[in-house]
Amino acid sequence: MPLRDLLLGLTVIAIWALNIIVIKLGVADMPPLLLMTLRFMLVAALIVPFTRITREQLPWLLLLSVTFGGLHFPLLFLGLGEAEAGTGALLVQMGTPFATLLAALFLKERLNLRRWLGLALSFGGVVVLAGGPSLPSLLPTSLLLASAFFWAVSNLIIKAAPTISPLTLAGWIALFAIPQVALGTWWFEADQWAALSRAGWAGWGAVFYTAVMSSIVAYGMWYRLLQKHPVSRVVPLSLLMPVFAVLLGMWLLGDPLGANKLFGGLMVVAGLAVINIRFGKKRKGA
Repeated sequence: MPLRDLLLGLTVIAIWALNIIVIKLGVADMPPLLLMTLRFMLVAALIVPFTRITREQLPWLLLLSVTFGGLHFPLLFLGLGEAEAGTGALLVQMGTPFATLLAALFLKERLNLRRWLGLALSFGGVVVLAGGPSLPSLLPTSLLLASAFFWAVSNLIIKAAPTISPLTLAGWIALFAIPQVALGTWWFEADQWAALSRAGWAGWGAVFYTAVMSSIVAYGMWYRLLQKHPVSRVVPLSLLMPVFAVLLGMWLLGDPLGANKLFGGLMVVAGLAVINIRFGKKRKGA
């Protein structure tokens, strides 16, 4: 990969890692589901007027608006409110092992020894994290793992759905998810108008950053790289995201780096690498 494209890929990873920090700051300034509703409204406003969907795509987008928009993202925001940034980023990466298991169960994809090893490393890393002080209490840990699970479910749905461009996907999922998350903030949160009037740069900055930088700018650059280069060269860069998030959490939020987070995190990242990267001789044209 040319240096320019490599730097572009690393910029995307940095944007996504910083997104974890931004969410943590945002949910400390504004109720999580309210913030999520505002984020979806901004994404939909910026994308939907410029995209079109077909009747065939509509039911898939409605389903994804539940699994991805109504479950994955709100659970992520709620969980990060109570977790360290780096630990939260590591737990959310469990979406890859979950997707691997779901693909084996429902798509009959074969799990070879390499993938079993990757799964064992990833889940073993979570067990190591669980033995350390950096893991949040049971509820936020469960929320983050559930968020990762619904990310995996959403990826299987996208695989089965007719082709939909990434920006169209993001915009219409956001549009259909707005009433779901708005109902959640109305039901579970209180004093939304007061929260909006009190919100400062952290809350409103999180709305802008998560909508524009993470959802639109970063994904736009990422899919451009996927169009130019083999998936096997681009996707492994995403393994750096939790590493960046741990470092940013230490630098910006003062999160500690204990032995459990270090070794558990290394096991999770190693497991993801084993699952994602095909080792061996290069194929022609790869």
